[in-house]
Amino acid sequence: MNRPIRVLIAKVGLDGHDRGAKVIASFLRDAGMEVIYTGLRQTPEMVVNAAFARRCRCDRVSILSGAHMTVFPKIITLMNEKKLDNVLLTGGGIIPTDDMNKLIALGCGKLFPPGTDTKEIIGYIKTEVSTRRKDINI
Repeated sequence: MNRPIRVLIAKVGLDGHDRGAKVIASFLRDAGMEVIYTGLRQTPEMVVNAAFARRCRCDRVSILSGAHMTVFPKIITLMNEKKLDNVLLTGGGIIPTDDMNKLIALGCGKLFPPGTDTKEIIGYIKTEVSTRRKDINI
């Protein structure tokens, strides 16, 4: 029997706008995923430690503060240190396309701008996690 995909949703930094993160948490739950919402003002270390401790298969970081070029690389580094190579790091928010491409080149998964169809996000997470589940090491 397949367990539901466990997704960690985090708001990193001082950004206090969490409506989008809560909406995403709701539709991921409706899609059958187990969602852990860390709340506001998380550090990259807190996000990675929570994903490790709770054996999450997907970290989804919401960024509206403009700190994405600092936050995502730090999370990628910490995930690599903890050998979380089978955990999908994805996210969304107000991130310019050029920056999205740079972050993907660093090892981040697909990043979604505001207004992305929920079915696209759900489909992406399900597809990516199923390919990574074959060799889970956490």
